[in-house]
Amino acid sequence: MRTDTPLTIYRKDYTPPGFWVETVEMGFDLDPEATHVATRMTLKRNPASQNKSLLLYGEALRLVQLRMNGKALTKRAYTLGPGTLEINNPPDHVTLEIETVTHPNLNTSLMGLYVSDGNFFTQCEAEGFRKITYFPDRPDVMAKYKVMLRADKEKYPVLLSNGNLIEEGDLGDGRHYAVWEDPFKKPSYLFALVAGKLVCQEEKYTLHSGREVLLQVWVEEGNLDKTQHAMDSLKRSIRWDEERFGLELDLDRFMIVAVGDFNMGAMENKGLNIFNTKYVLANPRIATDTDYANIESVVGHEYFHNWTGNRVTCRDWFQLSLKEGLTVFRDQEFSADMIGTDSARAVKRIEDVRVLRQAQFPEDAGPMAHPVRPDSYVEINNFYTVTVYEKGAEVVRMYQTLFGRDGFRKGMDLYFQRHDGCAVECDDFRRAMADANGRDLSQFELWYCQSGTPHLKVDTHYDEVAKTYAITLTQSCPATPGQAQKQPYHIPVAVGLLDGSGRDLPLHLGGVEIDGPAPTTMVLELTQQRQSFEFRNVPVHPVPSILRGFSAPVVLEIDYSDAELAFLMAHDSDPFNRWEAGQRLAMRRLLALADAVQKDHALSDSELQETALGKAYHKILSDRMLDPAFCELALTLPSETVVAEQVDVVDPHAIHAVRQFMRRSLAAAMRVEWEVAYQANRTPGSYSPDAAAAGKRALKNLALSYLMELDEPQMHLLAQGQYDQANNMTDRIAALSALVNSSAAGRDEALARFYAEFEQEALVIDKWFALQAMARTTDVAKVRDLMAHTAFTLKNPNRARSLIFSFCNGNPAQFHAVDGSGYEFWADQVIALNAINPQVAARLARSLDRWRKYAPALQEKMQAALKRVAATKSLSKDVLEVVTKSLAN
Repeated sequence: MRTDTPLTIYRKDYTPPGFWVETVEMGFDLDPEATHVATRMTLKRNPASQNKSLLLYGEALRLVQLRMNGKALTKRAYTLGPGTLEINNPPDHVTLEIETVTHPNLNTSLMGLYVSDGNFFTQCEAEGFRKITYFPDRPDVMAKYKVMLRADKEKYPVLLSNGNLIEEGDLGDGRHYAVWEDPFKKPSYLFALVAGKLVCQEEKYTLHSGREVLLQVWVEEGNLDKTQHAMDSLKRSIRWDEERFGLELDLDRFMIVAVGDFNMGAMENKGLNIFNTKYVLANPRIATDTDYANIESVVGHEYFHNWTGNRVTCRDWFQLSLKEGLTVFRDQEFSADMIGTDSARAVKRIEDVRVLRQAQFPEDAGPMAHPVRPDSYVEINNFYTVTVYEKGAEVVRMYQTLFGRDGFRKGMDLYFQRHDGCAVECDDFRRAMADANGRDLSQFELWYCQSGTPHLKVDTHYDEVAKTYAITLTQSCPATPGQAQKQPYHIPVAVGLLDGSGRDLPLHLGGVEIDGPAPTTMVLELTQQRQSFEFRNVPVHPVPSILRGFSAPVVLEIDYSDAELAFLMAHDSDPFNRWEAGQRLAMRRLLALADAVQKDHALSDSELQETALGKAYHKILSDRMLDPAFCELALTLPSETVVAEQVDVVDPHAIHAVRQFMRRSLAAAMRVEWEVAYQANRTPGSYSPDAAAAGKRALKNLALSYLMELDEPQMHLLAQGQYDQANNMTDRIAALSALVNSSAAGRDEALARFYAEFEQEALVIDKWFALQAMARTTDVAKVRDLMAHTAFTLKNPNRARSLIFSFCNGNPAQFHAVDGSGYEFWADQVIALNAINPQVAARLARSLDRWRKYAPALQEKMQAALKRVAATKSLSKDVLEVVTKSLAN
């Protein structure tokens, strides 16, 4: 906790470690009240460092003994400060023995060694290992680890750590032991141990090389029937990485362990991945289609880290996107490849871009804006952000857009050839891509070091006589905290041209020779502030399709008419841009209605069916040849968060009102079509989470949600019937959500029945809380009532997120109550969470970081809430950094 102004860490101040650690041996006597940890490490001086002393980090530890080269050190030989242990003038070669005591049962931060439901778990990224023992806890210090775990055999029959099990046995006093050895060097943040009463599903798996490995998924008793999908996802991940990138599992076994108390989604500890139960446990009774897809994605993500993060890791935490952005890209490609079909791949791409726009674009425009490779931080946990992850993935994707799959693979191969077993920088990855493809990517570094979302303006001109079509691209980037001026980015812009019938025209770019048939999509490389590109032999005035596949993370500014957007929505061969055209049409309508509300004008839907939007929606819903999953995305209006980003001053109540008005209007105007779509997309028979079935359920449940906007008894019965007859959680939770957001008489009874049926399923009860938190009628008083429920606890991050985060981030109209009660509630919860789990508290603190974008009356109340949190005594540096930056910028 904070006792004074926390130190800001700067990337420019990086210095090499004074000592390298060669080997680490650790012995744990596991006890929830007081775990004794004995550590012996061998170190050698780093000749590249100017540091003469040996600096170790430690937090919340009791130092019992410290020995160097066999001799106990007196207090004169070292300095024990807040969070550090510094040994003065050590020799060049050191064997250091340290005994520490930690208290896992008191560790509510869930960093380091902690207890969950009577079992031991660890989380060491980013700086949790220092809560276990004193150590040079930084990612560029890599060593080989050998670990012995000792514990009561009855209470903790399973003892796991990184690497391979080399020995186990009884100690003769009711305790037993296990020895694990990791044959690969790793940084301390990848250390892990698990001990407790667990059961596992295991399978032998044969790699492409013919080597057999053991795969295990460990869970608490009673959850073994929910592990098959995670196991199948792991096997698919292993096979995909072999086939796509030639990367093979390097250990004899690979383990996944699920825990209910976890700050993150999962953690890639070498060979022992620890997961939030949310991303492991699934069966049709408790998991939705989205849960199944997320489990596959997260299992893939953590497995892919075995190479992009573990075998090659980060020099320092400023390089976090080196592993996270790259691995998010890899898991996105994996999920798309597992789906297979082009239309389903497009759905995955659209979903990824929606996340970027709803979360990362606002971050880029707010006080916490930072580059993909940050220049400074106060608390590194605050930089596990959508900028580092999702925007970082978009930066990696641009390499593939520029060089193609084969060129990207060449860059990856060179990257591993150069850096396997090393801790490196983002620039090393960029250089590997450049060298492998013979390109100068020096300008591309700006994607790593400049914050903010670039804006791309498009102007066009058609010369009917010369049959040429010119596209002029102009880029700019708004000022962000600490960066007023921006240099031009290297932006790949994928374009196509459509003729009057909606067919793609062959592209002939001036100055570019093409072998073979002319392409219908071409990537233009914008490297200047303004550039023009001229296409020749264009027989008719085309409609341009710009930024196909969302080829760069930018805001596209182009003056399409409503007719052109409707045309693209109906005909564009690029599914992403087809979806994008519909979103632009809907956004125009929403913004016009919001403006009308703010001017006290009456809203009218009488002309909706005659508008370009109404006709386009009708065409999409009536087209039986379209993929249902694509239709569901195309017919979903932009979220209130995305709409808010399009206005200078946010009125959350007006935005909510017009979006609901639009939904009711579309429901009434296309009632028959929605009813037909509902019936046509039923999925009778046994449940399957495959993409085709999931897509049909998505469109069916969207149709149900629209029909429920009519709020008629007939539709209430339809939703109630679906709830009663559902054989899977996807349909059940969709029906319950529809009922909760209606005036149906049976909504409270349905909520009670749902809770009674799933009371013992923690992940389902999380859904129950979240659904109510985001309901239109749920105000602050209702959320406080739900917090008093016996099933609620602030100490479990999943439960806190399901109710508090869902309300503050997913129910803007109620959270931004005009009386400021939502902000008072937010401050209460940030302060309460700060005392329990600073990392979770800091995440919640981000809910108000865009306060300056709101109307003055709301701004004043938000600012007061932020100041109240900032004035709290013993505020963690996690929360302090967020509120300080929010108030300052």
